[in-house]
Amino acid sequence: MRLPGRAMMRSSKGKLPSAFHVSSSEDGGLVLAIRGRMDVSNAAKMIQGARRLVSSGTLTSLTVDLADVNYLDDFGSLVLLELRESMEAKKGGFYLKNASEKVQKVLSVFQFDRVRSDVELAKKRRPSSIARLGEATLNHWDDLKYLISFVGSVCLALLYVVRNPRSLRKEDTLLTMQQTGFDALPIVGLISLLLGMILAFMSSVQLKQFGADIYVASLVSVAMVRELGPVMTAIIVAGRSGSSFAAEIGTMKVSEEVDALFTMGFDPTRFLVVPKMIASAVMVPFLTLFADLFSILGGMMVGVLMLDLTPNAYLTETVRFLELRDLVWSFVKSASFALLIAWIGCLRGFQVRGGADSVGRATTSAVVSSLFLIILADSMFAVIRVYWG
Repeated sequence: MRLPGRAMMRSSKGKLPSAFHVSSSEDGGLVLAIRGRMDVSNAAKMIQGARRLVSSGTLTSLTVDLADVNYLDDFGSLVLLELRESMEAKKGGFYLKNASEKVQKVLSVFQFDRVRSDVELAKKRRPSSIARLGEATLNHWDDLKYLISFVGSVCLALLYVVRNPRSLRKEDTLLTMQQTGFDALPIVGLISLLLGMILAFMSSVQLKQFGADIYVASLVSVAMVRELGPVMTAIIVAGRSGSSFAAEIGTMKVSEEVDALFTMGFDPTRFLVVPKMIASAVMVPFLTLFADLFSILGGMMVGVLMLDLTPNAYLTETVRFLELRDLVWSFVKSASFALLIAWIGCLRGFQVRGGADSVGRATTSAVVSSLFLIILADSMFAVIRVYWG
């Protein structure tokens, strides 16, 4: 039996008309047959008609027949959602039938079956301290296993390049040397110059009381060549190049370029990591030497302008206290720091999973880890120097 009250709704854009056909069901409810399109052009009118239909009387159930619906978009899904919510508010049943495969696919995309307005979202329980400790332990264990495997992969790649020098990507190595070394000269020189001036000025405040101004030269030279020069240069390289290595490889991981290299038969470690490590190990010691020279120059500027020292006296005192092994030690420390920076930067890049936010986290982690490893290695070098002279 068809009930009176057929509500016709036509699209203002001249599309096929949509209509409500209302009839009674066997259980005493209503069957609402919808014909035509359910889209943005008629969704508002359909919602108004549906509200009037549901509120017109006491309904025990509402069945929506979608057999004649030839188009459904997100606005049409909103109409069905409004009908269901209205019936749920009246404690009545709501059913869909005869939905075509195309309509079912649209409803599944918008997860129509999972949307419920009357279900209170359960609060996510915070895991206990033991659970968080266990999760952190497992994460660190996985990280350690990946770290060990990456160390082995890098060692094998370096050994292969030593045995087969032609396999080294010389163009990329030279480009990385330029980016790591020559492009960093201005910032390294400026910071080292200022650091040498600061050391000379602060030490002169104390040494001037004892008439030992001349020892400012030896203090600045020894402090910079043995400790501060390699450490400060490594910190600058970690901020510039270490983060760049992590971001570059991380972006390649996100865009699946690393997987493409592996598919084409290239070893990603040999292809991406080895040029960066070789370039860093070659250029960072020269950057350190450059930093030492500029720091001595900064100290000499303070000594000449503020302490009335002559340039000749300052340089003579500097050379008298510096030894060749100090320069060799500085080179060895710088090369070690460079390998650590390149290694941890590439490692964090290969550990990227997900999207752009993961690349940012990997970049930050690369810099922080590099700084930690630099200080740790420097403390080990200090102990070795004390006991091995």
